[in-house]
Amino acid sequence: MKPTAKKGQQNQTSFTEFILLGFGDLPQLQPFLFFLFLMIYMATLAGNLLLIVLVVADQRLHTPMYFFLGNLSWLETCYSSTLLPRLLASLLTGEKTISVTGCITQLYFFGSLAGVECWLLSVMSYDRYLAICKPLHYMALMNGRLCLQMVVVSWLGALVSVAFLISLMSTLRFCGPNEIDHFFCDFSPVLTLSCNDTHWLKVAAVVHSSVFTFPPFLLTLASYVCIIATILRIPSTSGRQKAFSTCSSHLIVVTLFYGTLIVVYLLSDSDALRDLHKVCSVFYGVLTPLVNPLIYSLRNKEVKEALRKALLRFFTF
Repeated sequence: MKPTAKKGQQNQTSFTEFILLGFGDLPQLQPFLFFLFLMIYMATLAGNLLLIVLVVADQRLHTPMYFFLGNLSWLETCYSSTLLPRLLASLLTGEKTISVTGCITQLYFFGSLAGVECWLLSVMSYDRYLAICKPLHYMALMNGRLCLQMVVVSWLGALVSVAFLISLMSTLRFCGPNEIDHFFCDFSPVLTLSCNDTHWLKVAAVVHSSVFTFPPFLLTLASYVCIIATILRIPSTSGRQKAFSTCSSHLIVVTLFYGTLIVVYLLSDSDALRDLHKVCSVFYGVLTPLVNPLIYSLRNKEVKEALRKALLRFFTF
């Protein structure tokens, strides 16, 4: 790595590259990890793109719930593509360096897509709230225009708000050490390597989370409190099971996403928990995009029927 500048009188060298340690402490497992993550990435792309094709092609899936599901599948495709290609290249070639610009770019897309997912999951929970708690008003309230508006706001809001944070972060200088004990560029590990005072940026990140990330979590939580309360008031067991089946897939996805996210970002970043953070990051950054299409396809009759008909048309073509 080549030094680019000096910082004041502290004789600190400003670096232009980071070293992503990834899973370097497990050299004997590198080939296995490469093929494992390659299979996961291929399955993620295939599963999510297949769901998008089914939602677009099958008229019976042209409903608000599947419109949101199609957007979630596209999000998961982008999400996994932000992390896995770089990880696969590192495992295959052993090249662990990444430029500061490339690192901050990856951090932007990772952060903004995570924000979009928070809002999309919230929108989907609101959709399920209206379907179960306000069934007579559902079609009037959840119209096509509102669906499109909520999706556009989710994407633009996250992309623009995270861009503000990243623009502040791009002004930082990094003076070493330049090793990041992670398999991708995450906010806290990168911030600790800066030779600038980052207190103001940490405050900005907390404010951003309070305004743009915490509200969709509260909306999701409130929606499911109302949904569960409504389901428990249904007198028949079959009625409760039918109502719960319409939102169970989404509830599983929400639990997986927020559960691992809370472990990573709310627990203290100590050395003892660093490996746990890395494992949980694999869950919400790598495995969640894979299991989402599986959960929705295996637990959803309409999706299974659309897939069956698509396969039947394909093999009889």
